[in-house]
Amino acid sequence: MARGFDNRWHQFAESKPRPVADGVATSRQRGAMAESWWSKRFTEVLDSYGLGARMQRGRRYARSGQVMSLEVEPGTLKAKVQGSRVRPYLVTVRLSEVSDSQWALIEGELAKRVGLIASLLAGEVPEELEEAFASAGVALLPDSWTDLEAACNCPDGASPCKHLAALLYVFADQLDRNPWLLLEWRGRNQDEILALLRTTHSAPSDPVTPWWPFAPGPIPESLLANADGSSGLPAAGNESALDRLEPIDVQVLGSNLSDLLRPAYAAFGEAASE
Repeated sequence: MARGFDNRWHQFAESKPRPVADGVATSRQRGAMAESWWSKRFTEVLDSYGLGARMQRGRRYARSGQVMSLEVEPGTLKAKVQGSRVRPYLVTVRLSEVSDSQWALIEGELAKRVGLIASLLAGEVPEELEEAFASAGVALLPDSWTDLEAACNCPDGASPCKHLAALLYVFADQLDRNPWLLLEWRGRNQDEILALLRTTHSAPSDPVTPWWPFAPGPIPESLLANADGSSGLPAAGNESALDRLEPIDVQVLGSNLSDLLRPAYAAFGEAASE
């Protein structure tokens, strides 16, 4: 779209949108519309299009809560945006949907890079996530407006219109707080990703019995023998070591630590006497 068309907008009075009681407003009411590198990608796509006046109106719509609803679906963002007419406008933004076979490749990369998931759980989108998607021939984020298929049923024939801009500004704002929405848009939600990791990194088929209720794994080597080769724990029925200690004023899940240790001492003593 040429800049000249956008300039002609100044020949017409800006219509005043109808107020919305419970709209989805951006958290930022001034300054930049996005903070993180991944959410900025959306605002940069809009800003690079050179539609200054229309984008300013889109920012005002996003900040004032004119976006009535926002739905995130695989490959599609849907919103209702209240303009000056009685009925809100229906807005959609689509990015090429990721196929099941492509997701299988991406999931394989995620399984190998558990740190990526840890970053997402911490509220970050590591740049390596783009590499994981690129390895499957898929774009995680749009690079330009031509990567998106956008539609709005408003009378403005230009795209992006202010309603489309408002949708993407609101989405970018929400991505700052919840980066999982990005993966949900690309086809997998948080529960599905975490379920994949639980399956991939499941416990061994023959797990080791805990040596006491709150310590996984076998009995630590440090408790198996003293420096002189004798047992590090007393034999069965001999709990004098614990009895000689000063009371351990430590509570674990409502029980005294000494009481929790006694079964471990006794179990080791029985194993050593066999």
